[in-house]
Amino acid sequence: MLALPPPTVQPFCTLEVELSPVLDLGLGRTGQRRIIPIVGGTVTGRVSGTILDLGADWQTVLHDDVAELDARYAFRTPDGALVEVVNRGYRYGPPDVMARLASGAPTPPEAYSMRSTARLESGHPDYRWLNRMVFVGTGARHASTVQIDLYSVE
Repeated sequence: MLALPPPTVQPFCTLEVELSPVLDLGLGRTGQRRIIPIVGGTVTGRVSGTILDLGADWQTVLHDDVAELDARYAFRTPDGALVEVVNRGYRYGPPDVMARLASGAPTPPEAYSMRSTARLESGHPDYRWLNRMVFVGTGARHASTVQIDLYSVE
């Protein structure tokens, strides 16, 4: 068997995502369903841009209070390219911490875990290189924003 080198991760970009209030769909087949509209924000790092007022995070809070994250949105780079973001993952922590987070109260990110895998995609010739990259992320939820730090897996 070959001895393959393990991948490494490198800081890639930070997404500061602006959110509208949570829309509660109620109890679905697998858990509490909610939609968090994405209304703007910024991207800084190896790519940069402005997050567009479209998209949402379609969440399911499972029976064990794990929030399953499923966000899809886009940003526009300074030179006009559109980049789609699909970010899926989980957020979980002790019940009291998750309740504080849900209330919008300041909650230190080390008190809970927010991890994801992301895909960035663009048809713009200058950004097609994004289409073949793999990203992992770590995040922090604030009252009306979420910060996601993406790392490229190399």
